[in-house]
This record gives sequence, structure tokens and C-alpha cells, in this order.
Amino acid sequence: MKTIMVARACLATATACLIGGPVFAQSPPVAAASATPGIDLTIMHVQVLLDHLGFGPGVIDGRKGASLKGALVGFQTANKLPKTGEIDKATLAALNPYREVRPVLEVVLTEADVAGPFVGAMPKDPAEQAKLPAMAYQNATEKLAERFHTTPATLIALNGPDAKVVAGAKVRVPGITVASTAYAETLKPEWKQTLASLSVDARQPTAKHVVVDKSDGVLRVYDAEEKLVAQFPATMGSKHDPLPIGTWKIQGAAYNPPFHYNPTLFWDADSKDEKQLLKPGPNGPVGVVWLDLNKPHYGIHGTPSPETIGRAESHGCIRLTNWDAARLSLMVKPGTEAKFQP
Repeated sequence: MKTIMVARACLATATACLIGGPVFAQSPPVAAASATPGIDLTIMHVQVLLDHLGFGPGVIDGRKGASLKGALVGFQTANKLPKTGEIDKATLAALNPYREVRPVLEVVLTEADVAGPFVGAMPKDPAEQAKLPAMAYQNATEKLAERFHTTPATLIALNGPDAKVVAGAKVRVPGITVASTAYAETLKPEWKQTLASLSVDARQPTAKHVVVDKSDGVLRVYDAEEKLVAQFPATMGSKHDPLPIGTWKIQGAAYNPPFHYNPTLFWDADSKDEKQLLKPGPNGPVGVVWLDLNKPHYGIHGTPSPETIGRAESHGCIRLTNWDAARLSLMVKPGTEAKFQP
């Protein structure tokens, strides 16, 4: 009876009820964040909830945008709601049962949270990148931002420009949490560590096939019953390297892969460039994972620039945020069909 009353109250008060409710005892919400300039806590809460439910809104920043709208349409489609792409009353009512997932948490950083290696400012020249010990995070703030599916700028907005990202510090972050890190025993320890560092839950639906829709700028995941179970914003192709329309298959995954830079494969490469081998790392050109397709040189992969997903062009491949690509890797297997449509 209490649950019914809460749902009815949310329908009447719209966003107010979504922000209230129970919290994680180990990670209390931060009331002061509600006054953070430039961040709408209702929007951030919706972004966190959609991410939690598998409908990726891109980077979580408390702001409206195309990626959030796409995620809302995906969630509304999966839940048989009017596809408005807006944070409307029907959508809030459907999200309300999950409201214990908070918009903002306060966490105490550990030594592991801020451990490197870090490489500082990332050079743009592939020859200089090849000299780095790894295509690692530039600093601890960037590492923390990826863990909580956000950007360094959002962390600064939540904590102030003078906040220190050091062990023992209390920092405000988007409310991304992981219920299970019981990853498959067949996965290598270093990949399990990457999954945990990106806050990817071990429990994911199994994909029968995925659909990459250029018109909507999203990758959709369907299960064996043809139910839409996940959706992620994607960057796909350009006028120089168009999305290869057709039906393909995922052949396998390369976790934390190195990157073989071959300038002959890039229309915008400098004529003086030479082939280079870039070491693995989240800031590599394909991020933390490469899902290989049965079309030479094409795959689904991560990115060093999550804030550009859906806003920039690619060299024909399907680019997701590192955390979405890693999550997708747990849903698919060799032979999973990938349909690319205009």
C-alpha cells in the first residue's frame, strides 16, 4: 500500500518525489549539491537512473542534450510509454521504483582510486603517443570521471575548483554504483579490474543481436525475445568513412587492446605520418575494448573522449563511451549479429 501511495504522490508532484526517498547508508546523498551552479539535480538523477537501467545518456552532467533525449526515448520504448524524449510524468512514474539510486553521492577516495600511472597532457601526434608507457589517464580527475560516467568539468562543478582529488578526500560524484563485480571466471584479472574501474556491473542481459541506427545515433541491444534491453549513444561514420550498412557479426573482443596506427587507413592523416604501435590504455584511439566485426578494419569500441559521443564523426567504426563499450562486451559473444541501418 505504501508503494502505491508513493507512486501516486510522484505523479502529482512530478520531479520532487524522484529526488526524495531512501539512500545507500554507505554513500549518503549530498544535499549541498542541489545548489551546484550549472547542474540540474533532477536531470542528473534521471541520467543516473537511465544509466543504471542500461539506457545510456552519455556523460552524466545534469544537463539536457541529444544523448539524454535518445536515452529517454529508448527507456520509453522499452516500457511502452509515449516516446516524447522528455522527462514527463509518465517517465518519472516508471523511474520512481528505482529512486533509491541517488543523483549524487559523497565518497572518500582511497589510494587505489587515485593511483596512476598518469601521463599528463596527451600529445596529439601518434609518433609522440607511441613513446608513452601507456595510453593512460592524464590525471586522477580524469580517472575518477570515467569511474562515475561523467567529465572532469562536472566533477569540478560538483566540488568546486579548489577540491583535491587525493586519498582521504571527500568528493561529490554522480550516483553511479555497482551491485556486483562477480565477473565471469574466464575473463582475465586485468580486464576484470578495468570493468570495476569503469563501474560496470557484472550482471548484464544477454544480447541476441544489436542494431546500430544512424538516423537516431544509437546502438540498441535486443534479447532472445526481441525485447529492447539496453541502448547506448554512439558515434558512427562520416562522409569520408560512412557507416557500412548491412548485417555483420561480432567475431570476438580484444580487451585493453594496443592500437596499430596505419596512416593509409585514415583520410585525415598527415602525409608525413608513419605506422605506430600505441600501447594499451583508456586514452587509446579505441579506448578499453574492441569488438571485432566480420568486415575488415571495422569494429565497435570505446573512446578517449566520452563527451564527444554523438557529437563528432568517426572513421566508419562504432564508437561508444568506454563504460558503455565495456558493458556491451558483457552482453555479446562471438557470432552475435550486428545490423547497421541508415
